[in-house]
Amino acid sequence: KLNERISQLRRNGEFWWARPDSKTQVTCEYESQHGATVPKRVHTVVVSVQHSEKISLEELRNEIMNKVIRVVIPEKYLDEKTVFHVNPCGLFITGGPQSDAGLTGRKIIVDSYGGWGAHGGGAFSGKDFTKVDRSAAYAARWVAKSLVKAQLCRRCLVQVSYAIGVAEPLSICILTYGTSNKSQAELLRIVKRNFDLRPGMIVRDLNLRNPIYQKTASYGHFGRDIFPWEKPKKLE
Repeated sequence: KLNERISQLRRNGEFWWARPDSKTQVTCEYESQHGATVPKRVHTVVVSVQHSEKISLEELRNEIMNKVIRVVIPEKYLDEKTVFHVNPCGLFITGGPQSDAGLTGRKIIVDSYGGWGAHGGGAFSGKDFTKVDRSAAYAARWVAKSLVKAQLCRRCLVQVSYAIGVAEPLSICILTYGTSNKSQAELLRIVKRNFDLRPGMIVRDLNLRNPIYQKTASYGHFGRDIFPWEKPKKLE
């Protein structure tokens, strides 16, 4: 809906400065009510819009906040702690295939967990280690295996989300499907104490600059001990 609103304002001329390329992401907090997942609040909103060089970042951010975000997202979900990232990288003048193109989309399910595990949707193959679609998926696997190895849970799914231009993850979610005697908050503290999930630190800690990627081209990226993310970390 955020992208749709931006497109409407661009097409009707109100956003004269906007160009076709835009990306949005909303991170929400939920609570479980009798088995149902109910949204509590919006934690973070990320909007990046391609634009003319004739508009300042300050004006663009005000326009997006007042005419897009606060129009689309119900006020009851926004509070004083909600974080907003509007064009966090700064200028976004060149967009579309000219600025972000390449081979992607290769068999993301067969490369990862089949139909068993949840997947963020970003392909691994065709992207280098600077893309969190690839590196953060490896890191999430590393975190999950480490938690299971430490007997903190028997089953684990780790979800991490990012915004372009923001190093720290916007959210980290640890799901153990009732197999842990620790709370989600306790597990999150353990993860934050033992892992630095900023993209550059993932590259460093998993040695992702090494020439390992030819071996990922077949037989999957996970469940093979030849890769560094398959070696659990001893947790403090």
